Amino acid sequence: MKDLKTPLLDRVTLPADLKGLSDRELHQLADELRAETISAVSVTGGHLGAGLGVVELTVAIHAVFDTPRDKLIWDVGHQCYPHKILTGRRDRIRTLRMEGGLSGFTKRSESPYDPFGAAHSSTSISAALGFAMAAELGGDPGDAIAVIGDGAMSAGMAFEAMNNAGHLGQRLFVILNDNEMSIAPPVGALSAYLSKLYAEPPMQDLKQVAKGFLGLLPPPLQEGAKRAKDMLKGLAIGGTLFEALGFSYVGPIDGHDLDTLLPVLRTVKARATGPMLIHVLTKKGKGYAPAEAARDKGHATGKFDVLTGVQAKAVSNAPSYTKVFAQSLVAEAERDEKIVAVTAAMPDGTGLNLFQDRFPKRCFDVGIAEQHAVTFSAALAAGGMKPFCAIYSTFLQRGYDQVVHDVAIQRLAVRFAVDRAGLVGADGATHAGAFDVAFLANLPGFVVMAAADEAELVHMVATAVAHDAGPIAFRFPRGDGVGVEMPARGVPLEIGKGRVLREGGRVAILSFGTRLAEVLKAAEALEARGVSVTVADARFAKPLDRDLILQLASQHEALITVEEGAIGGFGSHVAQLLADAGVFDRGLKYRSMVLPDIFIDQASPEAMYRVAGMEATQIETKVLDVLGVAVVGKRA
Repeated sequence: MKDLKTPLLDRVTLPADLKGLSDRELHQLADELRAETISAVSVTGGHLGAGLGVVELTVAIHAVFDTPRDKLIWDVGHQCYPHKILTGRRDRIRTLRMEGGLSGFTKRSESPYDPFGAAHSSTSISAALGFAMAAELGGDPGDAIAVIGDGAMSAGMAFEAMNNAGHLGQRLFVILNDNEMSIAPPVGALSAYLSKLYAEPPMQDLKQVAKGFLGLLPPPLQEGAKRAKDMLKGLAIGGTLFEALGFSYVGPIDGHDLDTLLPVLRTVKARATGPMLIHVLTKKGKGYAPAEAARDKGHATGKFDVLTGVQAKAVSNAPSYTKVFAQSLVAEAERDEKIVAVTAAMPDGTGLNLFQDRFPKRCFDVGIAEQHAVTFSAALAAGGMKPFCAIYSTFLQRGYDQVVHDVAIQRLAVRFAVDRAGLVGADGATHAGAFDVAFLANLPGFVVMAAADEAELVHMVATAVAHDAGPIAFRFPRGDGVGVEMPARGVPLEIGKGRVLREGGRVAILSFGTRLAEVLKAAEALEARGVSVTVADARFAKPLDRDLILQLASQHEALITVEEGAIGGFGSHVAQLLADAGVFDRGLKYRSMVLPDIFIDQASPEAMYRVAGMEATQIETKVLDVLGVAVVGKRA
């Protein structure tokens, strides 16, 4: 869309520039902002549908409130691309999610217009209340506005925050962006409650109320409508739940109609004295036909052709790890009717949509509620089922107390499929699976595995099915496999036993996870330098293969571990074993290659692992440095 015409948007550098525009011009600005968003995401890929759904809302908020003095907090933040365009970042919007470019989420270090960073859901109301109380106590002044989706409202943290906000009674604004679809169709009682409102006449009636046409309402609703206009309790229908939590409720209103949004926001800004909830109905993917027609409403896209919506897909000869997991689990479930699957609002992302299609009664999407997902899985296990709890590494962090208290202490056989392990690329530090090995492998009775390739993942699914003695986890990365030959059927691995892939004499490299391919490349390069290398795949971080590790330590001058995780994980457990066995007393040279003690910014996975020092050439350099030599020309 090189010929995109955006005359009004071209005049807007910061939100203050909206103050000089008429309401009619704001309509045009919204149209131009939507076109610019589509154009930008077609170049970068990213989250499209959510941003398109809040274009008018973004314009209205920035036109009415005084950001950045007023703190605008986007829940999750994946819908913030239009916000970024209006807040001084349009010139960089085509660097979204790229190395050195704009984050795909809100980020405090990026702009004063991002007062609170996000990338996980359901944090915005807590943050808004914190800002509101800080202002009350003499901190930074200004209003606080949280924009939270109906899917995010299914998480307990949102209700914890609303309950506290209602108790404190502090002025703040919560805009419930209700599009009837989070990443997957939202589930549960709250979704049913909100969906019921769509069929109620007050939805259209209140739209007229905002324009001042009270006479169009049926007489029984006129008094409620007057109260809504006066920003009191609003229509009893729809507001009851939120009012019980101490919020004044207005809605539901049409979130794509600026003639509705602008007067409502102006009125609440002028009159609100306590916590206010504005219930706004939007349509994910609004204004872009391919997104509106897509099953996920264009939630996450690659680069695409603007005219057709067709995405550019990289060609790979290997299946994705996520698909391998899903297909393997379906195959196992065909043979074992006790297998059930649990996900937290990510059936597509975790591959469980395939399981859901085949076994709809045995697949549970519990909404954005990782804590509940874990405890629910624990009770399924206690009740005699074989639950697979499929949650991204970065999201599993949110259910850690439940992993400890409800699963590990009770030694329940929950199978954790930990997707997105390691560095994930464009989503950056917020979505990196860096910590799961450290926080799972320190729990008594836990089995922790990492697949080195897609064939190993098939076997680890089978291992998890067969393991009934307690909790077990297997981790695997985002993206495609390495192209190995796939087994016809998974075979359970012996718990706590690794494998040796090549034998050498001087140095041993013990890999845990999918850095194995890079380790093998490094070994080839070292052999060419005359350094004889043994390469082993640990498979298990817990329990460790004690015999293998002690054998590697006794037969080599140096031992180096490599893993796609933070300090405190696999390498730390190996070091503890070696120390307890007195190996270091005999002079073994030992190093552990882990992710560095920093949050690595978005880039391609390859570039991120280069920053982490885990490419083949960097592994080779580490080995040579440990040995203190660089032997060339003959075998060492």
